[in-house]
Amino acid sequence: MEQGIARKGKLYLIPTPISEGTADDVLPANLLKFVEEGQEFITENIKTTRRYLRSIGFKGDFDQIPYHLINKHTSENELPGFLKGAEQGKTIALFSEAGMPCVADPGAMVVKIAHQKNIRVIPVNGPSSIMLALVASGFNGQNFAFNGYLPIQSAERTKQIKKYEARVKSENQTQIFIEAPYRNNQLLDAFIKACEPDTLLCVASEITGTSEFIKTLPVKVWRKEKPNFHKKNTIFLMYK
Repeated sequence: MEQGIARKGKLYLIPTPISEGTADDVLPANLLKFVEEGQEFITENIKTTRRYLRSIGFKGDFDQIPYHLINKHTSENELPGFLKGAEQGKTIALFSEAGMPCVADPGAMVVKIAHQKNIRVIPVNGPSSIMLALVASGFNGQNFAFNGYLPIQSAERTKQIKKYEARVKSENQTQIFIEAPYRNNQLLDAFIKACEPDTLLCVASEITGTSEFIKTLPVKVWRKEKPNFHKKNTIFLMYK
């Protein structure tokens, strides 16, 4: 290989089921092989990752595997150190709390550093609530934007919703949003109040789970029938 292109260790991006009890349905059959290659783990929560690993049949010794915690308390200055093992040829596994790593997930910062350090990044196939909601919505899958969280403050949130609604019409672009599960009902109300009656809104909740709900309706219909999405993992999509 050319100088500077030679690879070091590997960084596996390990998916996690969106809904409990669905691992056999939504994860690849060879997932455990990738996990067992991992010599160090990066995760948001050690306890939930260990529980997840037990559920998929991981037999490794948890006390012998170094863990690196990445969450809101982690300093950016700590992140390069998470990949020192990979620079020495080791394989590191990065776990999401739910779905695919690095989408609405802090793992993206680690992946960025891995590329800078010429560490091979290997995504392992798994469920993404954002992509599953998009394909099930009937909206434009050629041109879409994931916008994450809207402002909590009511006036600013309404302003942002109207901005994205205008983008739907001017750019023919699907707009995708998430919210903290305990604020889902408030966000639905905000869409209903801010959007034009014929704007289409898809609500996709508890995707892949036993209580999965996915429905696309004009805002004027949502005003008449509002299911309860409180504390449910939910994706909101807007289109015309």
